Amino acid sequence: MATVVFVHAHPDDESSQTAGSMARAVAEGHRVVLVVATNGDHGDAPDDLAEGETVVDRRRTEMAGSVSVIGTHRVVWLGYADSGMTGWAQNDHEESFFRADLEEAAARVAEVLREESADVVVGYDWHGGYGHPDHVKVHAVTKRAAELAGRPRYLEVSMNRDAIRRAFEALRASGADPGWDADDPMDDGNPIGTPEAELHWACDVSEWIDVKRAALEAHASQSDARELLSMPEPLFAAAFGVEYYLEPGRPAGMQHAWFLEEEGVVAESA
Repeated sequence: MATVVFVHAHPDDESSQTAGSMARAVAEGHRVVLVVATNGDHGDAPDDLAEGETVVDRRRTEMAGSVSVIGTHRVVWLGYADSGMTGWAQNDHEESFFRADLEEAAARVAEVLREESADVVVGYDWHGGYGHPDHVKVHAVTKRAAELAGRPRYLEVSMNRDAIRRAFEALRASGADPGWDADDPMDDGNPIGTPEAELHWACDVSEWIDVKRAALEAHASQSDARELLSMPEPLFAAAFGVEYYLEPGRPAGMQHAWFLEEEGVVAESA
């Protein structure tokens, strides 16, 4: 069995991006560890905050619900401040993840990798999927942490831009308007995700789609989570039943397979 460490930027990113893979790994007997870079303090402040309760308190409580549903074995909070979107004043906050020293942050993640004797570590693609400064920083930090730890196999979660484009074309053919295009510039000016030709793994997590939805429901205070949950269940299943990964150094070509089932992958990283 393998130990897989997933590194995410904010509380709730695990639910929308890799909850299916995390739940599948847990179900198959692997150890799953989650590292959360920021405390999510610039997320939505719900109207029902109790006296003395902060947004950070609520998001930690919600994360506890999410990982309980998924079955995650350990959560590590790095505790950096949420950096906000590109160009926001929060980018320059002295405690923001965006401003964090790369080597220092990577060393903290590498320490977790060594503590866990991690076989696999999962970060984000080069532009964090959609250009959010904290997501871009997760890419740099996780990649460097894997180098420092010297052991784990390194993957990057992303979104399949071509699959999104095909889905939007189908919606438009049915008379619906998704309101944006897969090739529109995102937060950093680049289109969302990664072209299909550059991806390496398309992992079927449809059996765990209810877990993914329940993990999102745990983050009910956040409008992004509520927006995804507003999708009809069949559409949600079609959109989130496959999770996509890059594996730098792997030969080109997307495999419709589970990255933990490839013969020898864990042994090779040992």
